[in-house]
Amino acid sequence: MKLAIFGASGATGRHLVNQALSSGHYITAMVRTLDSLQINNVGLKLIVGELSNSVIVESVIRDADAVISVLGARKGKAQKICTDGTSKIISAMQNVGVKRLIALSAYGASETHNASLFIRFVRSIISEKMRDKDDMEDLVRASNTDWTLIRPPMLTNGDASNNYRSGIDLRPGITARISRAGLASFILQTVVSGSYIHEAAIVFKE
Repeated sequence: MKLAIFGASGATGRHLVNQALSSGHYITAMVRTLDSLQINNVGLKLIVGELSNSVIVESVIRDADAVISVLGARKGKAQKICTDGTSKIISAMQNVGVKRLIALSAYGASETHNASLFIRFVRSIISEKMRDKDDMEDLVRASNTDWTLIRPPMLTNGDASNNYRSGIDLRPGITARISRAGLASFILQTVVSGSYIHEAAIVFKE
């Protein structure tokens, strides 16, 4: 498959790029600088630019079979990165005629905001980031794309594992975790299988 990836230089994005390349997929990724993603592979094309530049965003997406956004706020940066970035991505997808979108969100966003006392506590600590996820989900759901939202709980480091649960009605407990490598594996599997279209998938380690 030809994949367009946004957020490729982030912690989850790097795992996603490496796993996709290892599986024989072709990737076009937008990066701020060429040295932000030092992966040498003939299947990877890097395009330098900003999400505010619609021409560049369209060039990343054009001819892709699917678009994957693993955007996330970096420490000290503005917290509307997911909402603003996703808005640009969806607009570009409409302009170039690409339909499939997978967007990384978080458990606790939107209708899961009141899932437990722990989730309410987490939202009170990172309220700005979670509101960004809420608004991003609203944009995705309102789009005419074949979208999937991915909602992991707390992320950890560690190896990839297929030993995880996924579904749309799960209620992860306070100890629920998934590694970033495992999350990347699930995202890639979701893209390839075409599952969870117009659904928000919750995923965590068994």
